[in-house]
Amino acid sequence: MALTLMKLFVFSFLVSSTALAVKSELLSSKREKLTRFRVYVQNIFGGSNATDVIIVPPSTTKQSTALFGQLDVIDDAVTIGPNTSSKNVGRVQGLLAFTSQSEIVLSMSMTFAFTEGKYNGSSLTIVGRNVVSMKVRELPIVGGTGLFRLGRGYVHISTYSSNFKTGLFVFVYYFYVYHY
Repeated sequence: MALTLMKLFVFSFLVSSTALAVKSELLSSKREKLTRFRVYVQNIFGGSNATDVIIVPPSTTKQSTALFGQLDVIDDAVTIGPNTSSKNVGRVQGLLAFTSQSEIVLSMSMTFAFTEGKYNGSSLTIVGRNVVSMKVRELPIVGGTGLFRLGRGYVHISTYSSNFKTGLFVFVYYFYVYHY
């Protein structure tokens, strides 16, 4: 019995070592690339067409303009231009948590899912801290799929426009992605 278990262990080790070697060889045969591109995110807060919805309201125990404790879920259009009529190339979906008691700071976890154009079927995931008062915010790209497999890098975010009356906020995202 012990001999059989030992043989099984050695066999499974050899199989997994071979699989790792094959994966490593396939990965090393490809060259890492840097892809840079820009997209716009159409965020609509409130109204019947909202793409940003509060799922946990801000804390009422503190008087704060920072919205501390609020949690939003988003499903925003990703477009090639700043206008809502611009060509739609995907969606950005995720969670936004307001995490500061003194200023508007978001802890963001978002995935850009591309549905049109050369990145169709690919995705990029961003996780990080967004200090809204800064003109340009930088967040890390922590992964990707499809053309962005093993993606890493960063994104610069700026507010392109904001209309509190209509609830439309447009953000521009500049991606810098290393991938295979």
